[in-house]
Amino acid sequence: MIAMKKAVIEVGGKQYLVHEGEAVNVELLEQQGKTVSFNPLLVINEDKINIGTPQVTSAKVTADIIDKDVKAEKVLSIRYEAKKRVHKIHGHRQHQTSLKITRIE
Repeated sequence: MIAMKKAVIEVGGKQYLVHEGEAVNVELLEQQGKTVSFNPLLVINEDKINIGTPQVTSAKVTADIIDKDVKAEKVLSIRYEAKKRVHKIHGHRQHQTSLKITRIE
């Protein structure tokens, strides 16, 4: 069994468990360029776990930007007022950035 490095990164106020070679959709990033790097909150390497306070400073997660403006699935919100024949349906699709995790070091 090949041991995989895993890490927990924080992007846009949300935390994601990632491993090398994985593609992840995260909140829209405003950074320019093709690569982006993060300081992870937690790193799992074989049997060893490094927990950061709040981040692991000796580790780094590097990712390539695949696509800048991906839309998430539509979320519907419904407003209904009883006995008045009023109902409204609103839809929203969040803009996201698609990342491919290239290296956890």
